[in-house]
Amino acid sequence: MQLKIMPKKKHLPAGRVPLILFLCQVISALEVPLDHGGKAKLLEDLVQPPTITQQSPKDYIIDPRENIVIQCEAKGKPPPSFSWTQNGTHFDIDKDPLVTMKPDSGTLIINIMSEGKAETYEGVYQCTARNERGAAISNNIVVRPSRSPLWTKEKLEPMTLQNGQPLVLPCRPPVGLPPPIIFWMDNSFQRLPQSERVSQGLNGDLYFSNVLPEDTREDYICYARFNHTQTIQQKQPISVKVISVDELNDTIAANLSDTEFYGAKSNRERPPTFLTPEGNASNKEELRGNVLSLECIAEGLPTPVIYWIKEDGTLPINRTFYRNFQKTLQIIQVSEADSGNYQCIAKNALGAIHHTISVTVKAAPYWIMAPQNLVLSPGEDGALICRANGNPKPTISWLSNGVPIEIASDDPSRKIDGDTIIFSNVQERSSAVYQCNASNEYGYLLANAFVNVLAEPPRILTSANTHYQVIANRPALLDCAFFGSPLPTIEWFKGAKGSALHEDTYVLHENGTLGIPVAQKESTGTYTCVAKNKLGIAKNEVNLEIKDPTRIIKQPEYAVVQRGSTVSFECKVKHDHTLTLTVTWLKDDHELPSDGRFTVDEDQLVVADVGDNDGGTYTCVANTTLDTVSASAVLGVVDVPDPPFDLELTDQLDKSVQLSWTPGDDNNSPITKFIIEYEDAMHEAGLWHYQADVPGTQTRAQLKLSPYVNYSFRVMAENSLGRSSPSQPSEQYFTKAAEPDKNPMTVEGLGSEPDNLVITWKPLNGFESNGPGLQYKVSWRQKDGDDEWTSVVVANVSKYIVSGTPTFVPYLIKVQALNDMGFAPEPSAVMGHSGEDLPMVAPRNVQVNVLNGTLAEVHWDPVPLQSVRGHLQGYRIYYWKAQSSSKRNRRHMEKKILIFQGSKTHGMLPGLEPFSHYLLNVRVVNGKGEGPASPDKDFNTPEGVPSAPSALKIVNPTLDSLTLEWDPPRHPNGILTEYTLKYQPINSTHELGPLIDLKIPANKTRWTLKNLNFSTRYKFYFYAQTSAGSGSQITEEAVTTVDEGKMAMASRQVDIATQGWFIGLMCAVALLILILLIVCFIRRNKGGKYPVKEKEDAHADPEIQPMKEDDGTFGEYSDAEDHKPLKKGSRTPSDRTVKKEDSDDSLVDYGEGVNGQFNEDGSFIGQYSGKKEKEPAEGNESSEAPSPVNAMNSFV
Repeated sequence: MQLKIMPKKKHLPAGRVPLILFLCQVISALEVPLDHGGKAKLLEDLVQPPTITQQSPKDYIIDPRENIVIQCEAKGKPPPSFSWTQNGTHFDIDKDPLVTMKPDSGTLIINIMSEGKAETYEGVYQCTARNERGAAISNNIVVRPSRSPLWTKEKLEPMTLQNGQPLVLPCRPPVGLPPPIIFWMDNSFQRLPQSERVSQGLNGDLYFSNVLPEDTREDYICYARFNHTQTIQQKQPISVKVISVDELNDTIAANLSDTEFYGAKSNRERPPTFLTPEGNASNKEELRGNVLSLECIAEGLPTPVIYWIKEDGTLPINRTFYRNFQKTLQIIQVSEADSGNYQCIAKNALGAIHHTISVTVKAAPYWIMAPQNLVLSPGEDGALICRANGNPKPTISWLSNGVPIEIASDDPSRKIDGDTIIFSNVQERSSAVYQCNASNEYGYLLANAFVNVLAEPPRILTSANTHYQVIANRPALLDCAFFGSPLPTIEWFKGAKGSALHEDTYVLHENGTLGIPVAQKESTGTYTCVAKNKLGIAKNEVNLEIKDPTRIIKQPEYAVVQRGSTVSFECKVKHDHTLTLTVTWLKDDHELPSDGRFTVDEDQLVVADVGDNDGGTYTCVANTTLDTVSASAVLGVVDVPDPPFDLELTDQLDKSVQLSWTPGDDNNSPITKFIIEYEDAMHEAGLWHYQADVPGTQTRAQLKLSPYVNYSFRVMAENSLGRSSPSQPSEQYFTKAAEPDKNPMTVEGLGSEPDNLVITWKPLNGFESNGPGLQYKVSWRQKDGDDEWTSVVVANVSKYIVSGTPTFVPYLIKVQALNDMGFAPEPSAVMGHSGEDLPMVAPRNVQVNVLNGTLAEVHWDPVPLQSVRGHLQGYRIYYWKAQSSSKRNRRHMEKKILIFQGSKTHGMLPGLEPFSHYLLNVRVVNGKGEGPASPDKDFNTPEGVPSAPSALKIVNPTLDSLTLEWDPPRHPNGILTEYTLKYQPINSTHELGPLIDLKIPANKTRWTLKNLNFSTRYKFYFYAQTSAGSGSQITEEAVTTVDEGKMAMASRQVDIATQGWFIGLMCAVALLILILLIVCFIRRNKGGKYPVKEKEDAHADPEIQPMKEDDGTFGEYSDAEDHKPLKKGSRTPSDRTVKKEDSDDSLVDYGEGVNGQFNEDGSFIGQYSGKKEKEPAEGNESSEAPSPVNAMNSFV
């Protein structure tokens, strides 16, 4: 039975043990873990044979300038002692003062820096580590000092050869240890360029397949670099001169005929020939695992190309590489299967040759099964197996404690069977270290394996009460590293009284670990590991706790933003609250750039001022002590394109050119189109105009051009985010001159005076002139006459005045462009008129029809058209209110104006004042001005309802009476007939009492109400009347005084108003009243009404109802200078209150403001204006509408 030691791998502290514990670790199961921390302390009383842990390489090349260090480290219990052999004999280090051994180590240090030479210590060394259980030995370490010899001096003759000939420059570096690295450079330490024609061979020589004149130089130098000693040796420079055919003609033409020299083409152009290797076939031998390098270099003209094939198979795909311009074939990790025939083929236009290389792969010994350490208990059986392979097949030999087994001390429990040693019924004296040596002509392998015979009861090496934390639904591995001899059996139990755990639910590993494939919450608990063998039993408890997994519940999302903007990524994480969470952001799997633009808050990453380099993948990594989750999002940074560049003009014709360009970077948003602009440097330098645009897939455009323009072009790119900056301007292109291809636009003929005709036009700009000397041919004649055209050529101006024309006569006009190259096409004629004069006749038969107190309709007869003497623009009505002589002394007479366009013969006068006397006249208007006025026509407006009384005040309140004073209405709009006063009491709950109606004569401005209730609030409604009806009302509230008798009685009693409790009570009552009033106010705003309000709505006087539009009636009129809008139909509120802004009508509603007009049906389209100084606004005034808030303010 094998006895195994199951060491536990190095663990994290409790609470941080990762759940995926690597079971596939290399288990040093057959040795006592003397160097594994806590476990070593548990096994410190156990013995173990030596094991070599570190040694120098077999072929150990040293630097002769430094001390020699030959390593040999070993472990064992008790600690081993060390000894060395040199060249097969004992090396007594005590006798050499330059040699020391490191304490507790077998490593040798040879101090050659102070004295001595490295060559003295060149040889084969072997280390032996020994304790009471056996001896382990190292490999044979061959120590050799590195060498970097100089080149032997030689005289190199300059080389001269003809153009096209082959050349090989030899390097032949000195033999060094290790071999040097070869390269060719010039005197300036610049590497010489290599190509298919010129290349360096594996042997260091420089090969030319054919030489060219540029190969001539005097400093071809081969360098050898010895890496071990960090030295470079230099060969003498080689001079090469290549003579061209022309140079040969000068020297040998006299001696050669034309046929002899130029007919020698075959000597210059030739099929390939191999420079290396020579012949048609060669052999190559390589060791298994090395790099196989095959080389073929050929000369020829033209330069040959090299191809490689394997005759009896294919080249391995993943291990084959071509170097040195296909001249070298390399196969890495070569094996016996790579043996065979390889063929290189050199080929040019004149032929091909091939060379076959027969490859044989040999192999130094390599392990199939190296012997493993054995730990056995007394009486057990075991075996050491040593199997190796190689080519040729290696021989196997055994040693025991460093001595050939044939001459080692005899052991009856040991039997040798070729590559196997069989042990049976071992005893403690059977402990030893065995060495297996596998060797052939290409090398050897040496392995130490000990047999350690121990009798030990079970020991559990895992720390007691280890606490494991595992994420739910993941595997859990509970460690139970153990040791014992014989090998103990392991059982696991859960809980204090649980039964043994079995393989159907759990996984029981050979090293004692218990595996739970999918840990759940119910897996939480205490687990017990029990180790048994025939010598005893051992137990250990561990605890398992299951944690909730970490999850990203809100992952960052893909984003595309414009350069310079701000973007944020959200990452919300949910984790087990007992674990510490750390959230880290990465960009492209690296840390975020360390600048202030990146801000990490609790749940998000914010990137400000995004730039091009910020695009990439952003990953949110959420870590706890047990698990890690991540989520990623890609950020795309877009922007307007970069401007195009490399503008080029081609196909340059008189009237077209092709423009091409190279697009700039589209900044991750595809270019949708290119916009082309032009500049005319001759006529409008610095101004750029649109020329054309093309789709974003095009990079050229055919442009149409105008004559006589010095063009420059620029291009802008556009994508979904906007337009790029303009490109740099193209080169200038000046087109030839030509006659104009268009005439001026906007040709007009209008007279500025009654006897002239002013012809105007929009001149052509310089771009449209098409050539130098731009002028205009102006032609005119009367439209209705038989006159010939009159023409004049003028300079580049925009008008021409024809004098001496009849008044307002139609003319035909033409303006034609011309330049030094010729005339533009014949223009079409346009009609104009000579100058206008003032109309001669006033309108007649003016009639006025008064519709109501604010509106009248005016009719008149049209004037004869010939008397207009110009374009008829319309008729203008002047009207004004007749004033008394006293008023005219105080203010200017005010006139208002309305204009009715076209040939209309009637119109409406809105905004009149009722009960007024008006005058008006009518005048015709043309482009020159207005004609004479018609005779004044007067009319009177009927009475209207008055405005509200100007003021209402309540004075002298007594116990049972109130006195009212008022001012008459500012606008009586007629003869006042009487006043109406309505009033009603308001109780303590703000309810309205019965309404009392009282008529008051019109000549009164004061009235006293008697027999009222004492200490009572009353609400008053007051308005005036004319024969036309009732006017707007004004409202007010007042309170009668308190009963004096009751006040006297109260004064004789205790003045409770000074008592604190009374003051507090009154404050509470006041607060309650305030709340009730606010509620009442809200309800009233939602539609609540006083009872009297409902009655007024039901019985409102018809005179004060809103006027209907279908009546043709309008509200009151106010002066234009007051700047107040005139509205259609003044609508008086049902409670008879009038607000200032509601009292005036607006002429805007009859037309278009100042230029308002009447339509064909007589509706207003005219304008009006005041002819006097501005006077104060005369809008009707009224008190504010009653509200609970006002009522409350009256109480307090």
